[in-house]
Amino acid sequence: SQRQQSGSLLVSNMGKIGLLTDASSNLRLLLASQSPRRREILDMMGLAGRYTAEPSPLDEEKLQIELSEKEYSPRDYARTLAERKAHASAVVTADDDGKVTLIIGSDTIVDLDGHIMEKPKDEADAFDMIGRLSGNWHQVHTGVAVYAVGGSMNVVEEKLLFSFTDTANVKFASLTEQDIRSYIASKEPMDKAGSYGIQGIGGQLVERLEGDFFTVMGLPMHRFSRELSNAIGLLDI
Repeated sequence: SQRQQSGSLLVSNMGKIGLLTDASSNLRLLLASQSPRRREILDMMGLAGRYTAEPSPLDEEKLQIELSEKEYSPRDYARTLAERKAHASAVVTADDDGKVTLIIGSDTIVDLDGHIMEKPKDEADAFDMIGRLSGNWHQVHTGVAVYAVGGSMNVVEEKLLFSFTDTANVKFASLTEQDIRSYIASKEPMDKAGSYGIQGIGGQLVERLEGDFFTVMGLPMHRFSRELSNAIGLLDI
């Protein structure tokens, strides 16, 4: 088919995303996050030097409180956070000489039997989270949203190009108290949803994974590649 011939993944559209040093490029990428894990994934995709990363101005803690008062499923919760992060960045991104800026928002949460686990408040909270995950299956949901501003877009009304949630199922091994305390002593859990990072020391805690490893890490590489490639193909640039 024509779609197969033209390529459906970002690798086939990489040429439309110029290097930051290329003034002739009409398309820019902005990651609305300072997450080193998401930057690492974008770099692994071949996007190093083709995007900038700036934290979203969104008051995330205030939004989390707001969303917790509503009946959002964990999947909808992750997608909504991603959309709001990207939108908050979009409204403060100026049109740059007619160039299109695609703003990427993402959020990852851990879901144990419908209970959302964010980042731990302290080491006691991390110990409690990991203890509950020990020996059990849980889900990791990563929401992704991309807004476009500039170019032929209406700068006043930022356009949501796509948003989705990707889910992976993760099985923790049965952990001893020493395992948990030693992992917490590494400090790795303290800035991560569910109090672990699968791409680091925390990978030792994981016995089995069903789904995209990168979803657990913070950005589902395959689906993001497909969705972003499709969005770029539809843009008039």
